[in-house]
Amino acid sequence: MTSSAAPGEKDSPATALGPTALVLGVFSALGTWALLFPWTVLAGALAVTFGAMGLHYARRGTGRVWSAAAGMTLGATGFIGTITLLWGLA
Repeated sequence: MTSSAAPGEKDSPATALGPTALVLGVFSALGTWALLFPWTVLAGALAVTFGAMGLHYARRGTGRVWSAAAGMTLGATGFIGTITLLWGLA
């Protein structure tokens, strides 16, 4: 057993922020058209938050920039789209 069980430099929870933002952003953007209003607002807000945190860590070398940026963009699109749709219905 020459391998170490200690976590490496790339084994950080910050590496999951980008993919999490991407999944939440896709759900938020698609949920706007499926009329899942409460969930799309929540998922969009979380996608923007996780995407911003993912970008912060990706610039420091932990994680991927593209998934965090795409998740943040899709989350903002879903969030703003849902709010605009609700405002138009009122």
